[in-house]
Order: sequence, then structure tokens, then C-alpha cells
Amino acid sequence: MSFHPDGFPLFLTFDLDAETMWTARDPNNANRPILMSQGAYGWKVGIWRILDLLDRYGIKSTFFVPGLVMEQRPQVVEALLTRGHEIAHHSWSHAWIVNLTPEQEREEMEKGIEIIRRMTGRAPRGWRSPAAEFSPITMDLLVENGFDYSSNFFDDDSPYIHSHKGQKTKLVELPFRWVLDDAPFFQYSIILPGRTLQAPSAALEAWTLEFDTLYAEDRMMMLGMHPQLIGQPSRLKLLEGIIEHALKHPRVVIGRCDELVDAMRPGLDAAAS
Repeated sequence: MSFHPDGFPLFLTFDLDAETMWTARDPNNANRPILMSQGAYGWKVGIWRILDLLDRYGIKSTFFVPGLVMEQRPQVVEALLTRGHEIAHHSWSHAWIVNLTPEQEREEMEKGIEIIRRMTGRAPRGWRSPAAEFSPITMDLLVENGFDYSSNFFDDDSPYIHSHKGQKTKLVELPFRWVLDDAPFFQYSIILPGRTLQAPSAALEAWTLEFDTLYAEDRMMMLGMHPQLIGQPSRLKLLEGIIEHALKHPRVVIGRCDELVDAMRPGLDAAAS
């Protein structure tokens, strides 16, 4: 059953990693300007194509942004806020959590919260981890800092409320899977052995089939995308294609994670009680 009172929730979310996608893998990548330019494409070109496309369809969405990117690119933050989108927490530097000490992970969390509060006027409500990883203390930090939702786990096709240490939390999980992420289809670089590029039609076919099944089962669909990847010309047509396909269905609700979670919460609370 759908937990959204108005229909089937479709989440179009974007991780604006910019150069941190590459520096998080190896800090020495900062000395490779051509490699860094792949990340810069996200904030220089891709994000603006995406924003214009969302405007054409009247869609408000959620952007998960590392704090470092917010600090470096305030013009992007201003555009996201002006156009009505949500900015959610995506760490400070996109450092992979499994490589951090507990103290470093806490610092990444706290610095990210601080800059979002300072630049948006409110604390972040949602969290997505870099590289889809949690440590033994990540859930502690999410509960401690009062997050309303997480979009990280791959264990369901429907939203649910997390329990932690035997206690029900207020943390709603918006699950996704790698097939619903653009990186496995399009993230190519000479430093990533074995990565191959796929045509946008391959992702459109996969995402359309996923949508059709999830819609028929009355669940939800979470797409995770990256402006440096999905914001390229041919791939933007993929994004528009999945939007067009979804809008042919009468019960689809496309929106920001925070607003959709608020709408779903009464049903999720009832299901978890």
C-alpha cells in the first residue's frame, strides 16, 4: 500500500558532489585538473540544465549537498533556495565513512549541519551518506541530531520508520537501490577500471520498468542522480523521459523529500505502532 495520502511518491533527488566525488576517493586527485573538471561540470553546467527542466514541469526536489560544496559555490545554494528546492545533508567533504574515525565522522556531521543551518536558515531534515556507507555510529548521529529521514538503505521498496537499539525512532527511511542511481550507468573515468558507459536508453528502460512495477505494487520510487552525470545533454533527455512517463499515471506525486515524508508520516506511524 502507498503511505502517501495523495498517491504514489516519486522522488527525484540529486547528489551535488562536484569535485568532492573525486577528492573523496583520493585527496591527490585535487592535483589533476582534468579529472577535477569532471566534477566541476556538475555545478558549472549540469545543475542549471536540471533546474531549468524541473522548472518547466513545476517540480520541487531535494538536493543532497556536501558542506564543502555549499561553502565553495554559494551561487548554487542561492539558486536552489530561490527555486524552492530542499537542501539536505550529504556530509562535509564526501569522505567515505568507512575510512573515518568516530571523531572524524562526528566532525563531518556537525560541520555539515552548521553550514546548512547558516546558509538556509534551518537545520537539515534529511541525510544521505557518501558512497552508500554507514559506520557503527552513523545511526547514533542521525538520531542524536534529530533527522526526520534517511535515504540510504537498499532493503525495501517502501518507506518505513527505523528502530534503533530496540526503540522506535522518528527517522523515516526512503530506500533506493543501485539500479535507481545514475552512477552505475554513466560514471566513467580513466581512474575507474572496468567502468563502461551505457546509452541513456538503457537507463530509461531500466527506470521505466522499475517505475511500472513499483507503481503497480503501490510502493514508492527513489531516484538518486548526480548533476555532473545526469546533467549532460543526452542524459537530461533520460530524466525528462522518466518524468514524462510518470506523469502519464494519475496517482503520481513528485516532490521534495521533506514534504513527502511529512505527508506519509501518519500512515507510517500507524503501520509501525
